Amino acid sequence: MRRAAMMAGLTATTAHAASLADVCTTANVKAALPSSVYGLTMIPSSVTASPVYNASTSGQVFFPDATYDYCGVTFNYTHNGRGDTVKLQYWLPAPESFENRFLATGGMAYMITGGSSYLPGGVMYGAVAGTTDGGFGGELDTVFLLANGTINYEALYSMGYLGIGEMTTVGKEFTKNFYSMGDKKLYTYYQGCSEGGREGWSQVQRYPGVYDGVIPGAPAIRYGQQQANHLYSNVVEKTLGYYPPPCELEKILNATIDACDSLDGLVDGVVARTDLCQLHFNINSTIGLPYHCAASTSSSIGLGFGKRGTDPAINGTVSAEGAAVAAEILKGLHDSKGRRAYISYQPTASFSDAETSYNSETGEYELSIASTGGEWVAKFLELRDADNLSTLDNVTYDTLRDWMELGWQRYEDVMQTTWPDLTEFEKAGGKIISFHGESDQSIPTGSSVHFYNSVRSVMYPDMSYNASVAAMGDWYRLFLVPGASHCSTNDAQANGPFPQTNLAVMINWVENGVVPHTLNATHLAGEWEGQNAQLCSWPLRPLWTENGTKFNCVYDQASLDTWDYTFDAYKVPLY
Repeated sequence: MRRAAMMAGLTATTAHAASLADVCTTANVKAALPSSVYGLTMIPSSVTASPVYNASTSGQVFFPDATYDYCGVTFNYTHNGRGDTVKLQYWLPAPESFENRFLATGGMAYMITGGSSYLPGGVMYGAVAGTTDGGFGGELDTVFLLANGTINYEALYSMGYLGIGEMTTVGKEFTKNFYSMGDKKLYTYYQGCSEGGREGWSQVQRYPGVYDGVIPGAPAIRYGQQQANHLYSNVVEKTLGYYPPPCELEKILNATIDACDSLDGLVDGVVARTDLCQLHFNINSTIGLPYHCAASTSSSIGLGFGKRGTDPAINGTVSAEGAAVAAEILKGLHDSKGRRAYISYQPTASFSDAETSYNSETGEYELSIASTGGEWVAKFLELRDADNLSTLDNVTYDTLRDWMELGWQRYEDVMQTTWPDLTEFEKAGGKIISFHGESDQSIPTGSSVHFYNSVRSVMYPDMSYNASVAAMGDWYRLFLVPGASHCSTNDAQANGPFPQTNLAVMINWVENGVVPHTLNATHLAGEWEGQNAQLCSWPLRPLWTENGTKFNCVYDQASLDTWDYTFDAYKVPLY
């Protein structure tokens, strides 16, 4: 594969006399360490530097295949007066490939870092790429409590926004020194998904003049609601008294995809219009459909659900009880008075939170508490050193609402990450490309839509709808990804595209003024693997006409209304 120069038209040619071997030394790195970052002291003795040649990356969803050389650097710093140690990692392009760019990256689940897994996405575009362990080892839930009842606030606020903010501030100064940039402009970007997406929004809201472009994917914002929401499916099952076999819910999902596939005008196994699915599909139509699943051993710990078990071979038909559970989950959390407390997933998202476990002694499926939500309540709300709840006895929809409000109130200034007035970021010239899988099974797609609408209504209250959308489009664009699951492609809708080149698109917008009216995406699997696709900029929605041969981005008021949420379970606005 070609190196960073493969992005012809995005880069500026710069002469670099030094080689990678010349610059990638501990002595050179020590000399480039920042000396003027307020409140922080670099630790020169911690420096490591190693040149890496012909490194290659392939099969990733957030950046394309590439081969590149880089200098792998690590060093530590401490907060003055605190005596702590924060570990940083940077990958620096070879001097001849450096394009005056810096990329900050984030983490996932309860982690502030993805390690080195996201760093290639910067180096291949001529950017120094960085990550941090935040000073707490990188995984917040393992250090959140100093003891039962005692919060580790330093780790919490590092995770919330400070850790990545400091990593970027230090990294920018280090980059300028390392490449002897002088007064040259260093374009600064951020890219992350899930927790990394929330961290991206934290940087927009807290450091408005630091970044030129931020790419938050499927962000875990509205943390008080988002984390407790993982328990909603379990509470539905317990309330309705039915624990469906995973195979039954899988049949409901697949039947939904089959029924809604054609609503977007293209029969391709991908539901690009989950809003039309919500309007026109009756989940009760799945009752009586047969299902069969072979025996399996499963593990779904990757998204934090913490479930592992063995299921026997099973044959059955979709029951009225199973359809009722699915319908109630898709409705979203409402309290006992019928007031909305939060959003649920779109109709074509898998029912991951609702996965039950098989009891081989009773031959029955039982409740399996989703540990992402259970750990949140036990550790972050009840302040107990526990990785899950042991029971959901006496937990009602009202209990969930109260847990959501408690988490919102307690962590509003650090983890909620929904401050809607982004005026300073917009004034500084910053750009945002936000994206979210339309079949996300971990963070509701509507979460990103609601925040977009919150920003629009707060920043442009006196404009008409069309005028405010146009004003937003100058600096902030949201793209929903047909068929995509949580921060990834989706085996259930394998023909769906994924926006693999977001950083290249952002570079083109920031550095060349090319506005992404649609977002470039690539089919990474399925029958169109390798082909290009375009994603519509919200609020326009995809629609194919002329027997699926003509792609359009259309305005559809009835569909948009399905994404409009009023959270009347609370007395204060939920942005």
